[in-house]
Amino acid sequence: MNATTPAPAPRDALLRIRGLSAGYGLVGVLQSVSLDVRPAEFLALVGSNGAGKTTLLRTLSGLLPVQSGTIEWEGRSIGGLTPDAIFRLGIVQVPEGRQLFPRMSVQDNLLMGAYRRDDKAEVRADLDKVYGLFPRMAERRRQLAGSMSGGEQQMCAMARALMARPRLLMVDEMSLGLAPIIVDQLMDNLTAIRDQGVTILLVEQDIHLALAAADRAYVLETGQIVREGPARDLIEDPELKRAYLGV
Repeated sequence: MNATTPAPAPRDALLRIRGLSAGYGLVGVLQSVSLDVRPAEFLALVGSNGAGKTTLLRTLSGLLPVQSGTIEWEGRSIGGLTPDAIFRLGIVQVPEGRQLFPRMSVQDNLLMGAYRRDDKAEVRADLDKVYGLFPRMAERRRQLAGSMSGGEQQMCAMARALMARPRLLMVDEMSLGLAPIIVDQLMDNLTAIRDQGVTILLVEQDIHLALAAADRAYVLETGQIVREGPARDLIEDPELKRAYLGV
């Protein structure tokens, strides 16, 4: 599949990336990536393992430097900001592998998501909201996070991110290693989060899963965007079906 030329950025783009190249030291991974994230949308970034999806999220979070190109948040360049400064803008990542504190309780893990906040009454209110969205976390609140199942740990990681009051929630490989019934539940949770006004960027190698839930999507191959458009159109793309779905 050939690389695509990005459409002009919508005027209301929340996050705008143009010509982004990044990688690890001298090893380049992303090559002139351009994409837009619009407010309160569910956007999917899909592609096979090794395509550069996690590298893109790490660059957006400030964990990897921008080699060339620009990243703008509400029209402001953020390509050189620290991870903490980016986090304070409301750009929050649920990392691949969850990265919980296994010897801490579920509730203490959730409160770690609010470690930068000093509005204690609102933190408690948000904790109640998160427990409403993830009732199993309420049941497990005193349990050590490391003793839960993989699906429950993924719920905990997502709930912890919500405690930071994200404006953009970036979720990396949510379905990895989980049973389909758990993945379906987590996807329902993501949709509910979007319906509350939080913008979602889901990075996923299960292309059918992501396209079935998203509003729009980009396809990343070997560090380049090769397709973009409404998810309902991409899921019917014959070339994508052959390449990723074996159809």
